[in-house]
Amino acid sequence: MNDLIKNSIKWSISIAVITFVLAAIFSIASNGILIGVPWTLGLLVVLVIVCIGILFDMIGIAAAAANETPFHSMAARKVHGAKHSILIVRNADRVASFCNDVIGDISGIISGTASALVVIQIAQSIHLQVTSVEYAINVGLASFIAAITVGGKALGKSFAITYSRDIILHVGKILQFLEDRFHLTIIKDHKKKRPKQKSKK
Repeated sequence: MNDLIKNSIKWSISIAVITFVLAAIFSIASNGILIGVPWTLGLLVVLVIVCIGILFDMIGIAAAAANETPFHSMAARKVHGAKHSILIVRNADRVASFCNDVIGDISGIISGTASALVVIQIAQSIHLQVTSVEYAINVGLASFIAAITVGGKALGKSFAITYSRDIILHVGKILQFLEDRFHLTIIKDHKKKRPKQKSKK
């Protein structure tokens, strides 16, 4: 029980630090892109951020829904990405936490901030002086982004549960490519076989 609590605390602190860093990076990048660009391009950036959140939400759900057994047979046949798919399923709780909570929440917050900047750009482009009109645009755009986010995630969840094996295999192929090409290990195998103890004579 103590080990479980320690690992949970360690994971929570790690994920909080990662969230802080990623949120800062995404915020700086999105704000840097949106400054000085037309509102149409800004709206496209917001939609891209929303799509990233939906995509990672699908990966997190697929990791939790996938079964490890089919990937073992694929790994025996040396299917590309099968071994990394096994690691994803074995660490489904952490993968789901990172994809759904970290990336999902960050994309939601950043898309909200970015949409507010887009509203300002729209108001400036058509020289709005009436506060009520700007308020109406803000509400309309926020509702539009929320509808796309919720609707997209609802559709993505059904898709992720139905095609969890295919989704995880594709993610496994990407992870294997990153490891083979750039020596970048995203998920480590913490469930390696323990060395056999020597029998006492």
